Amino acid sequence: MYRFLLTPRWLAINVFVLLAIPVCLVAGMWQLGRFEDQVDNHREQQERVERGPGDPVPLAELLPLTTDTVGEQAEVRGSYDLDNQLLVPDRTVDGERGFYVLTVLRPADGGAAVPVVRGWLPGDADPAAVPAPPAGEVTVAGAVQAAESPSEVDGPTDGLPAGQLGVISAASLINLLPYEVGDPWLTVTDAAAPMSPVPAVAPSGTGLDMDAFQNLGYTAEWFVFAAFVVFMWFRLVRREVETRRDVELGLVDVAPEVTPRRAGVPARTGSPAPPA
Repeated sequence: MYRFLLTPRWLAINVFVLLAIPVCLVAGMWQLGRFEDQVDNHREQQERVERGPGDPVPLAELLPLTTDTVGEQAEVRGSYDLDNQLLVPDRTVDGERGFYVLTVLRPADGGAAVPVVRGWLPGDADPAAVPAPPAGEVTVAGAVQAAESPSEVDGPTDGLPAGQLGVISAASLINLLPYEVGDPWLTVTDAAAPMSPVPAVAPSGTGLDMDAFQNLGYTAEWFVFAAFVVFMWFRLVRREVETRRDVELGLVDVAPEVTPRRAGVPARTGSPAPPA
């Protein structure tokens, strides 16, 4: 009854099913793994927030940045560039709109300059409201942050007036400053009054955001595809078996076979016509 499974047509169907099922399962497990990784990263970020800031370490020890080191406390010794202070407009802290105060710190060891967000002020970006940075050599401690990208910024990223910056990154600062600037930046823990400290932000792809739940949705889709392939294979087999059984019982008429055409002889179908 099931010998038809060895026919060429069914062999092709069987091979497709045998390949499609593991492909769907592997893709589903990969998407599930990505979701679990983001859950673990989110848990680690929450535990880090609950522990609070630890003792700062030299910034060089945290480079290059990873998802594990972003948000850690770092310190850099150097001097602020008093002539190149920048304001980052349209930034929200605790639900209130304001702006960041960014001052570049030039390390004492001569390394790449480090952008430092010294704090946040409410309202429109106003240089007159910003307290002057300390002069001379200082040691700055704060949470290390990864460079921003324009897609992550809610406010304007270009066309800003002089003295303002849309995206905090080396790519944005390279045309504004006459020296090398690194991608990592610091947000100080203790901001000078009247500024408020800017909370550290978890790196992208580590929280339970929409991307994480998309991975979970893709996992379900791949598993459903695998189940659908199995369901359709059983349905086709069952239909084939029922059709063949009906033919054997004479419940279904078999279509007359076409006799192959010979040279010079018309093809005939069915039974010959009776003589007149």
